[in-house]
Amino acid sequence: MNKVEASKRIMRVRTFFVLVQVLAILAVGFFVLIPNMTYAGVIDDEVVSEKTQPVEQSPWRFIGGVLAAAIAVSVGSVAAGRAVEKVGSASIGAIIEKPEVYGKTILYVGLAEGIAIYGVIVALLIIFNL
Repeated sequence: MNKVEASKRIMRVRTFFVLVQVLAILAVGFFVLIPNMTYAGVIDDEVVSEKTQPVEQSPWRFIGGVLAAAIAVSVGSVAAGRAVEKVGSASIGAIIEKPEVYGKTILYVGLAEGIAIYGVIVALLIIFNL
């Protein structure tokens, strides 16, 4: 496989992943936003306040919340993997040239892994607010 074919293949894979992310965002919009807009708290032509009587939750809200949490974890993990890939390879090169920069480069790799932790935190916030 030559360089041109490899770059075309990489572009196809990137396009596929962008399409998957766009579809995931649209699915979250479908499962979370649209049902919440159409699911009003109207019972017997009366608007029910939350203080007087609890309003039944839409099942689509739960499905959308779980989907949003899954997307948060997956996107955070993929982003962390890509960041660790770039930072890790650069840090290996720096350590080979100057071994005394080992501690600093490990710090940068750890910061790149923090992106995955942020995704998990966002997913937990979403799940606990369902």
